[in-house]
Amino acid sequence: METSRAVTNTDSSDLPFPSGSRPPIWRLLVVLVALVLVPAPSYAASQGQPMSGAVSETPVDHTPDAVTRARGPVAVPEASEKTLRYYRSGNVLWLINRAWALLIPALFLFTGVSARIRDVAQGIGRKWFFVIAAYVIIYFAVNYLLTLPLNYYQGFLREHEYGLSNQSFWRWFGDSLKSLMVTVVGGMLLVWISYLLIKKSPRRWWLYTGIAAVPVMMLFMLVQPIWIAPLFNEFGPMQDKALEAKILQLADRAGIDGGRVFEVNKSEDTEAVNAYVGGFLNTKRIVLWDTLVKKLDRDQVLAVMAHEMGHYVRGDIWKLIVLFSGLILVALYAIYRVMPALIRQFHSRFGFDEPADIASLPLILLLLSASALVLAPVAMAYTRHIEHEADRFGLELTRDNHAMASALLFLQQENLANPDPGPLYRLWRSWHPVLADRIRFANTYRPWETGETLEYGALFHQAE
Repeated sequence: METSRAVTNTDSSDLPFPSGSRPPIWRLLVVLVALVLVPAPSYAASQGQPMSGAVSETPVDHTPDAVTRARGPVAVPEASEKTLRYYRSGNVLWLINRAWALLIPALFLFTGVSARIRDVAQGIGRKWFFVIAAYVIIYFAVNYLLTLPLNYYQGFLREHEYGLSNQSFWRWFGDSLKSLMVTVVGGMLLVWISYLLIKKSPRRWWLYTGIAAVPVMMLFMLVQPIWIAPLFNEFGPMQDKALEAKILQLADRAGIDGGRVFEVNKSEDTEAVNAYVGGFLNTKRIVLWDTLVKKLDRDQVLAVMAHEMGHYVRGDIWKLIVLFSGLILVALYAIYRVMPALIRQFHSRFGFDEPADIASLPLILLLLSASALVLAPVAMAYTRHIEHEADRFGLELTRDNHAMASALLFLQQENLANPDPGPLYRLWRSWHPVLADRIRFANTYRPWETGETLEYGALFHQAE
């Protein structure tokens, strides 16, 4: 459920718990679908949003030792002026990115550049696969250059301005090139498959492509921990063996057998903190950022890990695959219905007259971005639900309300976000329950104290 971080970007719109480098599941699956249809141009910049929190301007000691000394309920913090500036500028950037995702492919289409790239690609490669490959390389190289200034500002300059990144420019730039490479390599194969389906089945390609997206997602989740994530960071054994033993004990009680614990060197990139359970089959693993281990106390780390284990044990990834498979089919069917009419209307401007022409790739990307914008609130409503249930699972597993609430609070010192944003933000940008609600829930959810049945108690091994 984790993808590699290529650009340090802590935009609070994309925050799981503790969310660090992991993109929201909806964005991950959109990227995967886009790879089936078209490699996502901003793959690098979309990775690695840490869970944000608000930081109060009033000096308050929230260090692990100080928080642990006060075992009572954790107060929801007020948003500082710095937090609000980051929140407001993030909203502006979100609007710019949404507009950019529509504008760039539209420019490729209406200027005829896409058709000219197709002509160049046909001159380079004689067989159809090599034409597709050449087009993908050229298109996304140009797109990379067009989006580089925006990605540089939001992924590098802005994060340094707010003290959220440690990356040097050359490391950031190198990671962005690696991410482009991953996108292009995956896109050359997957776009070829998609256009083969469009060519062979003009009336059912949307259905077959949607079905093909499912194994693509599963393959990505399988290989990502061992092939993609190590391109960006170094993974190794945990240095704190006592903490590792505690995590493995917790994993065993949660029903996660055979998991391996890794520590990833993220301090060279970011001040943010994160931990996650990812992969499946023989790539299953528990990963902690070195920043998390250094900055949180042991109970807080275990509370964070219990939440992440909740996703794994509850099978959230499979539920999300089912949900997003349905949403993907809706989006692809909409594209199938709309695209022919647009081609008929603007074929002279576009330079192609059928969907199976590789020059139609920007049109598919344009319509996919529009569909994702419309469907995002549906996806977000469900991801907020599963994140809430993962909080519940973590609390029932550890029975340490203070550790989870104080971990959330402490993370606010390391990342910036509005703990209680407005309704439009919640609808279109909040993949998780807002922080204020999560802290309140962590303070008050204690069914074991009243003898109530635990929602997930039957799943625990050696339950008390």
